[in-house]
Amino acid sequence: MLLQVSDLTVRYGRTIQGLADVDVDVPEGSVTAVLGANGAGKSTLLRAISGTLPLHRGKVAQGKVSLEGRDITRLDPAEIVAAGVVQVPENRQIFGTMTVEENLRAGALIVPKDKRGPARDRVYELFPRLLERRTQRAGLLSGGEQQMLAMGRALMSSPKLLLLDEPSLGLAPKMITLIGEIISEINAAGTAVLLVEQNAAMALKVAQNVVVLEVGRLALTGTAADVKDSPELAALYLGGHGDSHESDAQSDGEAAAPRTPVARRTLSKWQG
Repeated sequence: MLLQVSDLTVRYGRTIQGLADVDVDVPEGSVTAVLGANGAGKSTLLRAISGTLPLHRGKVAQGKVSLEGRDITRLDPAEIVAAGVVQVPENRQIFGTMTVEENLRAGALIVPKDKRGPARDRVYELFPRLLERRTQRAGLLSGGEQQMLAMGRALMSSPKLLLLDEPSLGLAPKMITLIGEIISEINAAGTAVLLVEQNAAMALKVAQNVVVLEVGRLALTGTAADVKDSPELAALYLGGHGDSHESDAQSDGEAAAPRTPVARRTLSKWQG
């Protein structure tokens, strides 16, 4: 197993619980999607894996994150990147005053100099638009192009596992489809992906495995086909929430809004 999240409990401050007893496995070479409504704990999960929880006043209270059997739970973010796990944060967060080329160079700071050129060439092959705009300031790119740049910058270090936080956020339908195709290409080239998405329709097209979080707890794990064919979960995540692009990055760490009794009854069937 490439990544194992075991019995993970995360707290913000002294009292707010972001995750409780969560287990997630990411097989090598897979795309695993994490679904859930606002405040479900999706972004909190990525923060725990990438080591960025302290930046959000959060901490791992219990459990462990392992990469290829190595405990990375308490490593700092730079060490986790060096180990092969790179996160593309929500809202892109590219360096707007720097050019496309300079942004890519920033993503390769930990890479030996002789490997930076080949890594950049692979990024440009994957994202031809970035090659066309390599001397343009990143802040002048469209939203879709900025997402491509954020993903390309992360790929400059040739990660074993790419963490994607809401890559379709704010994008037009055609661009969402393109981003989904690119995720599949990245995966086909050998990089595992852990994909956090509220656009469940896109996530289920590219993922082999699915994890559903409900108010910080694990509600369901299974294959994408299992989730796609479930009428109860389709009603929750493809009907009501699947088209929503509101972020849970701000909701994580705050008290989650209570769900309706119907939603709780539906999920309880799958929780066993």
